[in-house]
Amino acid sequence: MDLTLVVLAAGLSTRYGGVKQLQPVGPGGEALMDYGIYDALRAGFNKVVLVTRPELEDALRRHVAEVFGGAIEIAVAYQELDALPEGFSATSGRRKPWGTGHAVLSASGEVNEPFVAMNADDFYGADAFVALADYLREDLAGVPLEFAAAGYTLSDTLSPHGGVSRAVCEVDAEGYLERVTEVKQIKESDGALAGVTVAGERYLLTGDETISMNIWAATPTAFPLLQEQFGRFLDQHGADPEAEFLLSTAVNDLIVGGVRVRVIPTGGPWLGITYQEDRPYVEGKLRELVEAGRYPENLGASS
Repeated sequence: MDLTLVVLAAGLSTRYGGVKQLQPVGPGGEALMDYGIYDALRAGFNKVVLVTRPELEDALRRHVAEVFGGAIEIAVAYQELDALPEGFSATSGRRKPWGTGHAVLSASGEVNEPFVAMNADDFYGADAFVALADYLREDLAGVPLEFAAAGYTLSDTLSPHGGVSRAVCEVDAEGYLERVTEVKQIKESDGALAGVTVAGERYLLTGDETISMNIWAATPTAFPLLQEQFGRFLDQHGADPEAEFLLSTAVNDLIVGGVRVRVIPTGGPWLGITYQEDRPYVEGKLRELVEAGRYPENLGASS
C-alpha cells in the first residue's frame, strides 16, 4: 500500500526567530523533519508532500533531496493566504498562514492515498510512524469516517523556557477521542500547571493528560470534511487577521459530527524547539539516540 507523509512546513516560527523548519540539530546537521521522514521511510511510506510557502520551496526541496536522494518521492504544495473556498477572501491585514487545518487542506491536490500529517519542527519517534502506518494498512473501507492520532503525555512535551500550545485529548475506554481542547501558554506558575483556552479561559492541568502533538493519520476522505469545517471557520473568524484554523479544533468539530478518531498511545520520545533555548536540550537528546543505536550518525549516508 502506498503511504504519504504530509509535512507542515509553512509556519513563520515567530517565537523561535528563524526558519525553524531547517535548523540543524542532529549530529550530521539534520533538521527535526529529517528524522520524521527517515522514520516514515522505515515504516513504509514512499512519498513526502512538503506544505510550505513559495519562498521556502527551493530550500526545502534541496535539503530533503540532499539528505534522502531518490529514496522517497518529493512533492510540494503551497499554503497560500488566498487559497480559500469560493466566496471568501483574505483580509488586507492578514500575514500569517491560516493554521494547521488549512495546511493539511493545501496538500489535498498531491495526496490520493492514506497519509500521515506532521509538523516539520517536531520529532515524534519511530514508534509513532510504525503505529500509524499499521493503522492505515488496516481495512478501513467499511469505516471511511475514522481517523487516528498518536497520543503523548503532556509532561513529556513541556518547555522550561516558556509557554507552549498543546491539544489536550479526552479519550474514552475504547481508545477513541471524545474531545480535544487547544490550550495555549501552558507552563508552571505559582506551583500550578495551567494554560489558556482559545476562548481565553484558564485551564488547569496535571501533566498526565494525553495530548496530540499534531501527528494525525487519515485517508483522502478527510479533505472534504476539513473543507466544510474551514468554510464554517471563515464565516465566524475570517475577518480576524490572527485567527487560525487549527487541525485539533477541526477534529473536535468532526467528532461532534460523527467522525471517530482513534488515539494510539506512543512512548515517544517527543522533541521540539519552541524557543532558541530549547535547542541545546534537543541536540543532546538526539545525540543520545544516535549513541544508543536508534539512528545513524548521518541520516543522509544511510538513505
